[in-house]
Amino acid sequence: MTEPVCRHQPDQLYRPVDTGQSFPALEERILAWWKQNEIFEKSVELRRGNPEWVFYEGPPTANGRPGSHHVLARIFKDIYPRFRTMRGHFVPRKAGWDCHGLPVELEIEKRLGFRRKEEIEQYGIAEFNTLCMDSVREYVGDWKNMTERIGFWIDLDDAYWTMSNDYIESVWWILAELWKQGLLEQDYKVVPYCPRCGTALSSHELAQGYKVVTDPSIFVRFPLLGEDGLQEAGTSLLVWTTTPWTLISNAAAAVGRKITYARARLGGERLILAADLVEKVLGPEAVVEETFPGSALVGRRYAPPFHFVEVDRPAWYVVTAEYVSTAEGTGIVHIAPAFGADDMVVGRANDLPLIMPVDEEVKFTDVVTAYAGRFVKEADGAIIRDLDDAGLLFAQQPYEHNYPHCWRCDTPSSTMPSPAGTCARPRARRPCSRPTRGSPGTPSTSSTAASATGSRTTSTGRSPASATGARPYLSGSALRGTSRRWPPGPSWVCWPAATCPISSSTGLM
Repeated sequence: MTEPVCRHQPDQLYRPVDTGQSFPALEERILAWWKQNEIFEKSVELRRGNPEWVFYEGPPTANGRPGSHHVLARIFKDIYPRFRTMRGHFVPRKAGWDCHGLPVELEIEKRLGFRRKEEIEQYGIAEFNTLCMDSVREYVGDWKNMTERIGFWIDLDDAYWTMSNDYIESVWWILAELWKQGLLEQDYKVVPYCPRCGTALSSHELAQGYKVVTDPSIFVRFPLLGEDGLQEAGTSLLVWTTTPWTLISNAAAAVGRKITYARARLGGERLILAADLVEKVLGPEAVVEETFPGSALVGRRYAPPFHFVEVDRPAWYVVTAEYVSTAEGTGIVHIAPAFGADDMVVGRANDLPLIMPVDEEVKFTDVVTAYAGRFVKEADGAIIRDLDDAGLLFAQQPYEHNYPHCWRCDTPSSTMPSPAGTCARPRARRPCSRPTRGSPGTPSTSSTAASATGSRTTSTGRSPASATGARPYLSGSALRGTSRRWPPGPSWVCWPAATCPISSSTGLM
């Protein structure tokens, strides 16, 4: 019997191993072979016609050079398309470049020596935008080199740019489709805001800029009113706040429904606050006359500390809020829906007005005659003096705490109500695929959806402050059936992809 003969010589099966191998050089040889033989392109084309799994890259901001931390993120983006390709899917991969946002603008501001928005307007918005676009393009070559060097397979030659008209028009097309289907609603969301940059800050950005500061904290009397609308002699709610300037926009006072409150006599006046805090706040001289649950205060009216803005619905009465505690303060919280996320929740629940006499630089508008044109925090001193002169200031003390600052420019941040578009959830789920023009939606039958698709004639209340430059406000029922054409410059919220009428099989990373 003839023994089998090996037809391959060992030197034909394996290359000699170079004991002095340079791994970077080896990687570069592999990359060159991939490029020369179009291996990435072939890996995509060989699966054309198979089930599709589309990858649009969540684009990096290209106005700066890539760093080592970008390598890890791009490796993760590479894993999923490769895995899907190995599973037999047709996986087109489209790169992208994020060309918008403050990082781009701030770089150009620093280059030009600008510190205020007005300087950009004087320079020329078109000219400024041109410099921003040039800045974005400046480092794209570095990003391409890094992407290719780490072996990230993605189509860089047909990348999308968020500053292109095609991209921008596609976003507006999506919003228009939502509008046509009656799924777009107008709302407001209280967000952290930088007065110098003139923009909202995300929670991630906010977390980067906290500093320990000392602010004035004050205890303020809110005189109670009787059923006849006249002040009860010598009886006041005692409210504590660390932001005196927000008292201009006070709309209510919140108590804890289950917290026990006391009416305590101190000298010739009676003050209402949490029973557990009487001695801590008023001292041992205070005499408790009676105690009662917070629910007994609900609906009681009081005289507001300031009344610069006329309101179009009931305000200045006691409501309840779950977050009220006796950990500090008096157990009674001053509510200004325009300047606090929690306050906005309470305001919506009780249909409170959104009193907003502040402009985009967080300065008081002309309607606040005593402090017009002042940055709100700089007006604290004058506000406290005026409260004292009016007999409403009970006590004042410094309060050291962490306060958020804009991480970009180090300016103390504020909170502002920002216009927000909300996608109403359809009542019934339906199969979703790629967006197609004219595809039937599942619009809600609520009054909001009706106003969005049909007659939009319902008027909304506005603060007199809006006539002087302050943002118009909407709250509670006024948000439904608004007559204002949407959107004026919103942020957006959508529902999970499983129910979204514009979702597709696109993978976003």
